Amino acid sequence: MSGTFTPAPGRAGMRTILIRQTRMELLLTARRAEAVVLAMGVPLLVLFGAGLTDVTKLSTHDRLGYVAAGVIALTVMSTAFTGQAISTGYERSYGVLKRLGASPLTRAGLLTAKTAAICCLVLAQSVVLAGIAAALGWRPHLTQLPAALAVTLITTAAYSGFALVFASLLRPETTTGLATLVYVMMLALGGVMFPAIGGSHIEVLFMPLAAHAEALRASLTDGGAVPLTDWIALGGWAVVGVGTAVRTVRWE
Repeated sequence: MSGTFTPAPGRAGMRTILIRQTRMELLLTARRAEAVVLAMGVPLLVLFGAGLTDVTKLSTHDRLGYVAAGVIALTVMSTAFTGQAISTGYERSYGVLKRLGASPLTRAGLLTAKTAAICCLVLAQSVVLAGIAAALGWRPHLTQLPAALAVTLITTAAYSGFALVFASLLRPETTTGLATLVYVMMLALGGVMFPAIGGSHIEVLFMPLAAHAEALRASLTDGGAVPLTDWIALGGWAVVGVGTAVRTVRWE
């Protein structure tokens, strides 16, 4: 009969699923506003403490620029790795991921949606931190913004992959302790307030926070190209992190 409504049940397209899941991840993150504020709290303290005073010795004439790039890198790690690992670990413990597994969302879709949501959050936080640093006197080279953006997205994907691996293989309490320990160690050794231990490119290859901070300093603070070693290091971490997550992420 003409005009009669005919139901057409079926699975939505993957693009629609990913968009809706990404939006849901962002809404869930917004509800944890205290975690977002905390993720920026330590970097802001470092920015004001090490960027405006001589509390640490730096072999550079642009102290604020050095520290500003470091705290942006630190915030990316705090949100994409530490926060992501802890929240996803408890989501798996509470059965949230198990319920998502019963939906049309695939494991790859879950990884994509969570990483996309974290990328959006990281970019927003980076803009806020950069704005505060600019108000304090930092003058980043905006012509190098595309390179800085690209290296930040690659780093975010790497952190997100490792965070999901931790959350899938460990108990949430263990994930919380281990992710926090890694964060503290990288804060102390990753070249945020002072050069990474040794300061050589070889050692930077094994510390993604140091490689990211160095890349941001080279592009935004110094106005030059991102060192090839940083591209290689961060790209390698991203491949390993995302690849491992694809193979190991579990719904329960």
